[in-house]
Amino acid sequence: MKVRKFTLFLFTAFFVLLVAVCSHRINAQTSTSQTGKIYYVSPSGNDTNTGTSKLSAFATIQKAASVTNPGDTVLVMNGTYTNVHSGWAVNITRSGKPNAWITYKAYPGHTPKIKHNAWHGILIDHGASYIRVSGFEIEGNSKNITLEYAQSQQSNPLNPLSNGNCLSIDGRQYGRSHHINISRNKIHDCAGAGISVIQADYVTVDRNEVFNNAWYSVYANSGISLYQNWSSDNNTNYKMFVTNNLVYNNRQYIPWIATGTITDGNGIIIDDSRNTQNNSTLGVYTGRTLVVNNVTFGNGGSGIHAFLSDHVDIINNTAYLNNQSPEITGGQIFANTASDVRIVNNILYAYPNKKVNSNWDNSNVIYENNLYFNSPYITVMGSNAVVADPKFVNPSLDPKLADFRLQSTSPAIDAGVSFNSGTKFTKIDYLGNVRPRGLAYDIGAYERVLATMRCKQAIC
Repeated sequence: MKVRKFTLFLFTAFFVLLVAVCSHRINAQTSTSQTGKIYYVSPSGNDTNTGTSKLSAFATIQKAASVTNPGDTVLVMNGTYTNVHSGWAVNITRSGKPNAWITYKAYPGHTPKIKHNAWHGILIDHGASYIRVSGFEIEGNSKNITLEYAQSQQSNPLNPLSNGNCLSIDGRQYGRSHHINISRNKIHDCAGAGISVIQADYVTVDRNEVFNNAWYSVYANSGISLYQNWSSDNNTNYKMFVTNNLVYNNRQYIPWIATGTITDGNGIIIDDSRNTQNNSTLGVYTGRTLVVNNVTFGNGGSGIHAFLSDHVDIINNTAYLNNQSPEITGGQIFANTASDVRIVNNILYAYPNKKVNSNWDNSNVIYENNLYFNSPYITVMGSNAVVADPKFVNPSLDPKLADFRLQSTSPAIDAGVSFNSGTKFTKIDYLGNVRPRGLAYDIGAYERVLATMRCKQAIC
């Protein structure tokens, strides 16, 4: 949580002086048709090729991004794709149309990697809209630097090596994007944000694995952040979705440049949808935001929270031992300076002797059918609360061992309440199992079903 967000706007403008820019509802985001060309990308290709077959593949994703038109698909084959300058590895600036999205995805059976030390692995800006990005691994520069190096760069906020983001949607300078789907990506080890969405609308962030981000930046980043949502129309239904993500070990080790303190490193944050900061003139975001079926653990800040934001529903998530940073005590899942927020059917497994949740300057924030454990400091209990060990199959901060499914004796089973969002996301669990399986919804990201009927990981 913070009082004022310091952004990269000035530094984006600085970069542009150095490098030229290369040239509805959830059903609307998932049922579009693809009728355009298919372009292929392979490290063994050549950007002078036509890109229209595997044998004539482009060498870079950026080349494909410079020629796409509505309805086109870019299939990216195995290999490692790097940045050629300090701005980005891929900059998407060309838009699709409502019935002809532009899709960037892994070639079937492949797992291409974007490995970068730039400001962004993938940057979507210039108002690029109706875009899908799916199936990539995006790795930043954190493994190549140390905490000591990052500390030495606190007075050098123009350094992308210690501040770069993995995937950014940024509408602050060149035009705002809408209808973007970011799904099934593995996003990690970026010194800045994992997935950063700024001043955009109709964005879905679904089934991504986001970890080890935000460690070294001076900008107080998080794993997944929606900042200053923008109303592109008058629709007041759900338009922003953060769903089915596995988010862990994102943390802020470098003080925020604006205050000199540790404030963030959250798993998921819905931040300033009221648009009060940095002289924004966008006004209050009037659409709803749905945060459902996410598993967050071991993050430095909160597991999930809404700050300076309204019309947010946080439903059926599992948050385990977040608040790892000594400076952060706000809790696992909560809202502060917010209104019209519903926090329902969540498991909040607190860091020992820290708050389970918090409640500051809120109005109309409803807690219902949540499970609390591991700390007596429950600021808001809400109705039908369960205070008990959720009895996970194998709770752990080690992602290789962690299994947050429910044992058969868990008090979370059948202890939730039905929540109808009008979307598919509240009808299924983290693994796609239909809710409910028993007499009522289970609390947390998982419905209890037979072990042989489900897989364990977020990206199955």
